[in-house]
Amino acid sequence: MKLHTILGSNGTIAKELVPILKSNQVNIRLVSRNQGPVEGAESMVADVLNYDQVLKAVAGSEAVYLLVGLTYNADIWKKDWPVLMRNVINACKATNARLVFFDGIYMYGKVDGVITEDTPYYPSSRKGQVRAEVARMLLQEMAAGTIKAVIARATDFYGPGVTDKSAAGILVFDNMKKGKRAQWMINANVPRSYNYTPNAAKALYILASHEEAFGQVWHLPSASPLTGREFIRLAAKYMKTSDKVFVLPKWCIKIIGWFNPFMKSYYEMTYQDEFPLQLSSAKFEKAFHFTPTSYEDGVKATADWYLAN
Repeated sequence: MKLHTILGSNGTIAKELVPILKSNQVNIRLVSRNQGPVEGAESMVADVLNYDQVLKAVAGSEAVYLLVGLTYNADIWKKDWPVLMRNVINACKATNARLVFFDGIYMYGKVDGVITEDTPYYPSSRKGQVRAEVARMLLQEMAAGTIKAVIARATDFYGPGVTDKSAAGILVFDNMKKGKRAQWMINANVPRSYNYTPNAAKALYILASHEEAFGQVWHLPSASPLTGREFIRLAAKYMKTSDKVFVLPKWCIKIIGWFNPFMKSYYEMTYQDEFPLQLSSAKFEKAFHFTPTSYEDGVKATADWYLAN
């Protein structure tokens, strides 16, 4: 059977992807710095900042999913992301493995209007500059024909079982589960796109399985944007609680950042919450006849999970 390897296998999307790979009867190799045993998969410990370890990790793979997440800090990203990307590119080239890179949208910066795969890179943050650099690194190799790869992009996500890596999970569902008021960052009245994690994982496998997908950038399935207040009203409906929301003002986030390293690092990204963020996945939907899960259905499934756990 074919071997699909996940680099960064302890993350949210990786955990959604594993059952999809199992259902499609491919061999699975899970790779991370702290990888434990998982039934039905091969486990391997490796550091993606070490080329020899990456080379060993991807050896024999038909497809490699790059799902690694680094500490949310611009200095760490600037130092480590280019090394990580070069290691993975070179290892995939050396082993003739196809690469599926799960990327974000920071490289686009603040965009007035809908973000498509053709939107130019004008990063508004240090982290965005890093993501633009590593994306260009891979795009250059793809254009030169030295590697078969796709870049799959998503914005913030939500879904059943998604807790600590999701703003919606932490600020909305978790607060509601605890009987607290939902929170939202800066502006709850502008449209915003989210990716539903089961859709994102399924889309990664679709891209890995279609020859015609390679050599391109794809936005992963996202339903039409809705405002924060609309999202919270849906969540409250299925969490059976109040839809009142406390909106954290930008100045408050600045002050919290004086004491909280994550919030300090997040502050440069506040434009994503202050202004509309509209991500189009029309290209993917048309190419693969895929209909993104509606927010109504996705929020209900997420709420059901929170209430049951």
